[in-house]
Amino acid sequence: MGLEAVIGEIRSKGQKEADAIREGAKKEVSRILADSQLKAEKIKLAAEESVEKNITIIESQEISAANLIVKRELLNSQKELLDQVYQNTLKTLQALPENFHRETIKSLLHGAMGQIPEGIVHCSARDMQVLKDVIGQNSEFKGYTSGNPVNIEGGIIVESRDGTLQIDSSYRTFLNQVWETGLKDASDILFG
Repeated sequence: MGLEAVIGEIRSKGQKEADAIREGAKKEVSRILADSQLKAEKIKLAAEESVEKNITIIESQEISAANLIVKRELLNSQKELLDQVYQNTLKTLQALPENFHRETIKSLLHGAMGQIPEGIVHCSARDMQVLKDVIGQNSEFKGYTSGNPVNIEGGIIVESRDGTLQIDSSYRTFLNQVWETGLKDASDILFG
């Protein structure tokens, strides 16, 4: 065998080995690319799942925040309405005719007699003459004197002569007591 045949054989062998290496490299590149593609898909799916999860969380938080704002606004509106009812009730009581205030003062004085049989009675400036008439015309109230007008919508405040005991029988005090005990019921009726 001549030198040329040996060189040809070496070349052929080298070419086959190079082709085999190239083929192996192509397969390795294809495998690496396929693995990379799978990893990229997994990363993409994980990222999409994470984004969807975050979107769901953010939407839930936004909906909760919006519901809270709506509820707060509703409660504020209800409170404003109840405050208006309270104020209108006081104005209505204040605007009742004089004979109503006269009978109320008599009744409140009867109620106060058990705790303060003698004392000073305060009322609104509007009811001062009615109070003086009630005390002057009814001997059962001879232990009471009229005091200074006070800033109340109606009713009376009875004070012992020594100032140690006071009974607040003003309309506002009665309304506050009714308001505290009946507010939930009134709210349920109004706003169900």
